Amino acid sequence: MDKIIMKGMAFYGNHGVFPEENVLGQRFYVDVELHMPLDRAGKSDDLGLTVNYAEVHELIKRIVEQRTFKLIEALAEQVASEVLRTYTSINEITVRVLKSHPPVAIHFDGVTVEIHRKRA
Repeated sequence: MDKIIMKGMAFYGNHGVFPEENVLGQRFYVDVELHMPLDRAGKSDDLGLTVNYAEVHELIKRIVEQRTFKLIEALAEQVASEVLRTYTSINEITVRVLKSHPPVAIHFDGVTVEIHRKRA
């Protein structure tokens, strides 16, 4: 299956289990892989035969920046379900959410959740 990969999208959100995370917020990074046939768009050079990734970005931005989730698992799930619901030409989606500064006493590059969902 062909795919469109949108990598390293940065958003400011208020997600986390601790109340201060919901107040102060932090930067989250989101990657998505949109699995769909791209042959017709590639042969015709017609935007109408693919998805407009600028629109997908705006949808994800609204989810990350305007909603609050305790878990990045829930954030990833919401991104996957809303993208699949909005864009029926996408057959499968992989979503990665990176929380680079979780409030834990561990020195690492952050924690990433990755989920993969298919159209039912």
